[in-house]
Amino acid sequence: MCEHLDKRTSFRLSQIEDGDIICFQKSPPLESEGECRYPDVPSFLEYVHNRQVIVRFRSLDRPKEDDFCLELSKLHSYDEVVGRVARKIGLDDPSKIRLTPHNCYSQQPKPQAIKYQGVEHLSDMLVHYNQTSDILYYEVLDIPLPELQGLKNLKVAFHHATKDEVVIHNIRLPKQSTVGDVINELKTKVELSHPDAELRLLEVFYHKIYKIPDEEKNLGPQDRLIHVYHFTKESAQNQMQVQNFGEPFFLVIHEAETLAEVKVRIQKKLQVPDEEFSKWKFAFLSLGRPEYLQDSDVVFNHFQRRDVYGAWEQYLGLEHSDNAPKRAYSVNQNRHTYEKPVKIYN
Repeated sequence: MCEHLDKRTSFRLSQIEDGDIICFQKSPPLESEGECRYPDVPSFLEYVHNRQVIVRFRSLDRPKEDDFCLELSKLHSYDEVVGRVARKIGLDDPSKIRLTPHNCYSQQPKPQAIKYQGVEHLSDMLVHYNQTSDILYYEVLDIPLPELQGLKNLKVAFHHATKDEVVIHNIRLPKQSTVGDVINELKTKVELSHPDAELRLLEVFYHKIYKIPDEEKNLGPQDRLIHVYHFTKESAQNQMQVQNFGEPFFLVIHEAETLAEVKVRIQKKLQVPDEEFSKWKFAFLSLGRPEYLQDSDVVFNHFQRRDVYGAWEQYLGLEHSDNAPKRAYSVNQNRHTYEKPVKIYN
């Protein structure tokens, strides 16, 4: 409470008692009033009441390190907060700043960034359920955030037909774009095996193929296109569970082909050394339950069943240890690692 006092009124009439605080200020020159952020006592005390003494800002690329701190009011608007951040880092266009809130429980950035002018005040950015944080993450975009929000960002893994390497491309297109637009954009970025090569688009989620196009061309009447996934078995709550990892792929199997013959093609495709490949186990999996195969088994026979929900729940499993280096997710303006990645096969 901060009420104006009339200098001509007595303490008794103004209800001033022992312990009350009287604030005063010098009268500012008229020409300087517009330059003052808090030109009078009430506005200054409101700022003191609502200020967040320190807000720690961290780059989203380095989420464990404080980059700088700013003293801000909890009532600062979205535009005021990004404006202060932009001035601090020397950026001319505040609309290229994107902020991400802090998760007080995981001590990490939340997966969802703050949309452009998506909150009213700084206090809304700092609240996480019933807790209040003092950390915000920032990133500098190459285009203004309002423009970026009108686009769809896709992380596309491109598998070349004759090369073992997988190249990741970030593709940014308007949200109303089609799958054909994605493929056409990708063709401008990749090296095709031949000029007329066709691209196949797959949707991969948790190392499994969930959406596919029509079956491969030139597939014979006694052939079948199957899913092949890598997996390990892990113990959880006293039960063994299948855990998929790595890059899934398609494989054409023939009617009388044995596992021994299929293994030769898989080893050649994946370029696995003999010593390591000899340790791999092969299983037919349906609804997450492995049925291990012998070299003499005809693989085709196991894929005759139709009594399961969804073709993706039947696959040939390659059981072996996951030796791939664990890579931290790169965090940038095209992040959102929880989204389903898209695979493109040439």
